[in-house]
Amino acid sequence: MDQLKALRYFSKVVETGSFTKAASVFDVPPSSLSRRVANLEASLGATLLKRSTRVVQVTEIGRLYYQQVQGILLQIEQSNETVRSYHAKPVGRLRISSMVSFGEGILLPLMEEFKQKYPDIVLDISLSDELTALGRDDVDIAIRGGYPPNERIQALRLMDNEFVPAAAPQYLKVHGSPKSAFDLRQHKGLFFRTPAGPSPWLCESDGEWHDVSGETIAISNNAPWLGRQALAAKGIILAPAWSLAGYFDSGELVKLDLSPAPTVSQNPNLAIYLLYQKQRYLVPKVKVAVDFLVARCR
Repeated sequence: MDQLKALRYFSKVVETGSFTKAASVFDVPPSSLSRRVANLEASLGATLLKRSTRVVQVTEIGRLYYQQVQGILLQIEQSNETVRSYHAKPVGRLRISSMVSFGEGILLPLMEEFKQKYPDIVLDISLSDELTALGRDDVDIAIRGGYPPNERIQALRLMDNEFVPAAAPQYLKVHGSPKSAFDLRQHKGLFFRTPAGPSPWLCESDGEWHDVSGETIAISNNAPWLGRQALAAKGIILAPAWSLAGYFDSGELVKLDLSPAPTVSQNPNLAIYLLYQKQRYLVPKVKVAVDFLVARCR
């Protein structure tokens, strides 16, 4: 039995809910496809699909098996693409996932330049602050803030991600300017919500960490909206320095120099990382994108 072909047939039946539809995708007779899946079930000693005259239902073990083999099929396809395109020019669809603020402020403008250099690459860019599993989500490149993930993923440091406190001049005129991170507790706060929850304001003093969060005025996972709230003098924001640089230059926001300095993490090595699966670097479209982004961001 060709188990790889049987896995592909089985997966397509699950996705389409029909032997006939799955067979049409592979341009084979439904009876041939059904026989392959039946042989797969016999080799496993388990019923993966319940067949009836109208519908095909996936059994509980069939659903679990389907979820597990998807990673295998995707990895095989990616390996095939790597071999086929080893000496090819950069072409095809490039899937990039980036956190929203970095994507809107830095990535999208850069990819306009990238598109001019590589017109045969189709850009497929998603902006989300949700965590991304490169293999599961079928993403070539992910850009995230935080710390390097496990060793199976290549993580390249693009830039520092220092968080700084800022407020509008009008807010400071009304509420006064804090001098210390501990003074933030007496102020109104605009908080960014990560997948793990709202980011607290922290500071280190005499070897101990303290929560210096102010009164919560607004919480959102949309950094641009929080920025607009800060511009409207609603409260103090603690955000990456690179995302606020334009507002500092224009004078719309004032950077607060506090001692001790507040931050959102006890880890001092916050950074923006470019993530990709190591073997994918051999694919031309991925290689040129990684090299371009690292060069331009650094």
